Amino acid sequence: MVKISRAATAVALSLALAAPLAAATTAQAAPPKPPAASTPAASTHAAQRIELPGPTGQYAIGADTLHLVDHSRRDPWVPSQDRELMVTLTYPAAHPGTADPAPYTTSAEAPVLLKELGIDPARAGEVTGTRTHARLGVRPARGGHPLIVLSPGFGAPRYSLTTLAEDLASRGYVVASVDHAYESFGTSFPGDRLLTCVACKAMQDGTPGSTVTATRAADTSYLLDHLTGKHPAWRYSSAIDKRHIGMAGHSIGGAAALAAMARDGRIDAGVNMDGAFWDTLPPKGLGGRPFLMLGTDDEMHRPGGKDKTWDATWPALDGWKRWLTVAGAEHMTFSDEPVVADHFGLPHSPLPAQRSVALVRTYVGAFFDQQLRGLDRPVLAGPTAANPEVTFNNP
Repeated sequence: MVKISRAATAVALSLALAAPLAAATTAQAAPPKPPAASTPAASTHAAQRIELPGPTGQYAIGADTLHLVDHSRRDPWVPSQDRELMVTLTYPAAHPGTADPAPYTTSAEAPVLLKELGIDPARAGEVTGTRTHARLGVRPARGGHPLIVLSPGFGAPRYSLTTLAEDLASRGYVVASVDHAYESFGTSFPGDRLLTCVACKAMQDGTPGSTVTATRAADTSYLLDHLTGKHPAWRYSSAIDKRHIGMAGHSIGGAAALAAMARDGRIDAGVNMDGAFWDTLPPKGLGGRPFLMLGTDDEMHRPGGKDKTWDATWPALDGWKRWLTVAGAEHMTFSDEPVVADHFGLPHSPLPAQRSVALVRTYVGAFFDQQLRGLDRPVLAGPTAANPEVTFNNP
């Protein structure tokens, strides 16, 4: 059994609450340059939109959006409401066609992101003008494609993992990026609703992170029911190979991946990107299913680091496993934050933004290629000269 100390719980809470973009606090220490005497027009800002790194796989990619309501559960943060999810499906497309590119955020979400970053809301056009590499609603490529669920960091919206989602889709995966209601600083829901982070206040008031991970685990099971069940909610659900399912998450989303695997045997493989664990694995572990821990190579997530939950969880992982740490990475390296911070001139980890994206894509993609598709990926066997930042830990 994995035992998590009170000290580790305090560390985990601090990590979870850091997740709504570390650049928000960084921006306070080093605020962006003041605007010029005349404020540029919105169209000028749109022309200066954020440029997301292109995906590296062989497929063009499509995107679709689902709104799901679980009428069997009340929301733990707002008990008067049924539990809701917003889901972006990013998937390999037969061809890009002439469909519109999917936006990075909604017009309501963009100003909230800028507030988190400490950026003048007049620059919202730079966010709303940003386009992903996915085309809206195009038909999927033929065949069945493994499914990967992505859960964002606590307080962060699902779009914060777009660079990873797009790359996985271009490699042949259907990727379901999930917004869990009332757990982000601002997510658009149908009916012109912008749901904010009620859960953040609850955790600050003492609600344990295990409430979040248990709720997200239930969210994931509900999502799988509605993507791979007898009456799927997605029009292109036949593109999913439901025999091969993985889950990855950042921060508390990574901890939720472990909780979801413990709850739901349909999930074959999981990844925790720099998240403290909140849950105790059962005596049977994960039943031999593989798990990757990918985190910062600092005093937090090295073996023996301040976050004791990684040391505690490691021996309970009873299948193929790796504990990888990345030199120069910070907590938000494993999200889109370096790309966004670069664009707005905000400081971030010593790793260049493009390098941060490349390393996350390389190791998460290789893990799922090997575990869900049976492809040999030597990059997972040990250190490589091409990736000197990555340490293989064998405590």
